[in-house]
Amino acid sequence: MDQVIEFVTNHYILSGLFVALSVALVYTTVASQLSSLKELSTHEATLLMNKEDAMVLDIRPAAEFKKGHILGAKQIKAELVTKAEFSSLEKHKDKPIIVVCAMGMTAKRTASQLMKDGFEQVTVLKGGMNAWQGANLPVSK
Repeated sequence: MDQVIEFVTNHYILSGLFVALSVALVYTTVASQLSSLKELSTHEATLLMNKEDAMVLDIRPAAEFKKGHILGAKQIKAELVTKAEFSSLEKHKDKPIIVVCAMGMTAKRTASQLMKDGFEQVTVLKGGMNAWQGANLPVSK
């Protein structure tokens, strides 16, 4: 125990960084477990698409969408996402929606906005299109 105290007093910056990273790791783990927003793996997403006819909502820019997207995905313009304008999706309110972005990070914000607008079955593809293409799943151009 004395060695730990000596190390912390001699290397307080390194020890502080270790504590901060540990707290951040615990926070993100607990927050994701308690969040009402669910992240799906590529396997879970394909099951949801095939069994429950889930709609895939791609929020990437149009240029990236044209390079390759999930089969049957609907692309929404960035300005509509920033304004939280989802009136074009009203007819899909009762269907499961999988929100997809490039890496799975920005999709969380959009999915939260959709849930606030009354869409109940909203999920996010974990890892985004990078994970989809990494799993060698079909892409439409």
